[in-house]
Amino acid sequence: MSHSKYLRRWLLPLLCSVAVFLAGCDTGRQGGEPAGAVSGADTAPDGSEQQRLMDYLAAMDRVNLERSPTFASFRGEKVGLDRWNDVSDAFADETLSIWRQRLQDLKGFDATKLEPAAALSLRIAQLTTERAIEGDRFRHNEYIMQQFRAPHTQVPSLLINIHRVNSLADLEAYLKRLEGVPLLFDQVIEQMRVRAERGVFAPRWSYPQMLEASANVITGAPFDNSADSTLLADFKTKLASLSLEQQQAEALLARANTALLQSVQPAYDKLIAALREQQQVAPAGDGVWRLPDGEAYYDYLLRYYTTTDLSAEQIHQMGLENVARIHSEMRAIMQQVEFDGSLQAFFAFMREDPQFYFPETDAGRQAYLDQAAALIDTIGEKLPAYFGILPQADMVVKRVEAFRERSAGKAFYQSPTPDGSRPGIYYANLYKMSDMPTYQMEALAYHEGVPGHHMQRAISVELEGVPAFQKYVSFTAYTEGWGLYSEYLPKEMGFYQDPYSDFGRLAMELWRACRLVVDTGLHAKQWSREQAIQYLRDNTPNPPNDTVKAIERYIVYPGQATAYLIGKIRIVELREQARRQLGDKFDIRGFHDEVLKDGPVPLSLLEEKISAWVQRQS
Repeated sequence: MSHSKYLRRWLLPLLCSVAVFLAGCDTGRQGGEPAGAVSGADTAPDGSEQQRLMDYLAAMDRVNLERSPTFASFRGEKVGLDRWNDVSDAFADETLSIWRQRLQDLKGFDATKLEPAAALSLRIAQLTTERAIEGDRFRHNEYIMQQFRAPHTQVPSLLINIHRVNSLADLEAYLKRLEGVPLLFDQVIEQMRVRAERGVFAPRWSYPQMLEASANVITGAPFDNSADSTLLADFKTKLASLSLEQQQAEALLARANTALLQSVQPAYDKLIAALREQQQVAPAGDGVWRLPDGEAYYDYLLRYYTTTDLSAEQIHQMGLENVARIHSEMRAIMQQVEFDGSLQAFFAFMREDPQFYFPETDAGRQAYLDQAAALIDTIGEKLPAYFGILPQADMVVKRVEAFRERSAGKAFYQSPTPDGSRPGIYYANLYKMSDMPTYQMEALAYHEGVPGHHMQRAISVELEGVPAFQKYVSFTAYTEGWGLYSEYLPKEMGFYQDPYSDFGRLAMELWRACRLVVDTGLHAKQWSREQAIQYLRDNTPNPPNDTVKAIERYIVYPGQATAYLIGKIRIVELREQARRQLGDKFDIRGFHDEVLKDGPVPLSLLEEKISAWVQRQS
């Protein structure tokens, strides 16, 4: 693929070596092969050492679940189902001590006595622990409250979408969580205070959005005399699903109303007051350069998200070059559709022509959801020709809920549970249909659905013989790189027959290339929010509101957005290298299965895995 040269120029010289898999995460060994090497061990596997490691990793995972009840709920595990996470500094200090001890324990395993798959699991456990310890230094630089995703919207989102109710005990745990909101929010407010003392405030412009979303949660019955609030409506639905005796059901409903009025509403009122207070003193500025140790913090985030040692300047230049490349490919589409005018004029046409948008009506929104589901069903029929491993979990397309749609991103994915009790969910934000052009529908559906996030994440949680922690580990360059690769692959599969839809594919890739520019611009070059928004408006066809929401997301999630294109280009590079090395023996199904079969990994380990796969095929 033509754009592989851009990664080869910037990324390959800087990829972590086999001995150090994540920049900044030193294993403590000088020279030689690192602990947990995938191949090359001289000693035969030792069953007792391997079992000892598997037992340790299982116990480690159990501790993780017990210490993060919300993570357990996302995984479908009913561990701490009646509690919220503890976000206090005392708890974080205790967690740091656990991580440090864990790293010492992991270094005590002899990787030469493990089978390759177990050695890989050991390496991943070490890497994730090292990254966590390194990141704790910047604990208070992370915004505890921000408009995109924070406790004020996570509470209702988790209860509505994640907290399953299959029994009376589950429903009572739901009530306990409602009653536990005051403690959680007290801890959040304390963390807001601690950060403020260090000069860490959410961006000034984000406070109105947080205030509005918070007020939305406590709007409706029983908080006022209008229709049921989102939480009460959800509780009633889950209560009805249990088919309890009327007297018992009425008592539970009364308890829910009490919890909402006496726990949830006062907690939100208190949080709203704290937000208003901070809003008055929040300083100007958007990038993390303004935070304590901001430059080092951003360098860490770039390493964390990209799993490379690329600097902010190198990523910025990589973005500029890819923007130029994609603009050139877009001009070819302009010629194909016989558009007479400049690229900017074509952007305006794609942005403004009503043929590319569903109407701002309930029928228009339903039509979008139906068409997105149909796109996923259609490509699903061709997947067996390109993948040997296929997901078993179902996936649904769902509109982002009203209480959070104004601040949420345009689309995102939620993983299924391993037991199949909750499907994967592709969320589409249909607050403004003018932000969701039809020419991007294909690429967006492939990214969030199949062969994108649903393919990768559902397969990951369904893997057998892989330690549970490994299925859910976070390596953003891998996961989001796969999502962006999954926008490109359907082009090779025969999709994007409509040139405007193919332009949409390029527009989505362009969006990710621009992210490299604006993210580093905001956080390393001290760009303002307005300067970054203008860059997107000048260089992409995306609707104006889309550019605003995107930049506001990048501001509060520094570094994350850089991982997409870096990961995608590396996956394509590895594929084409394998194709050249294997010639007629190259099998696209085998390549994809090798990428997916162990769950998420950093880019350096992915390179190592593909190299070993090529050797096995030769």
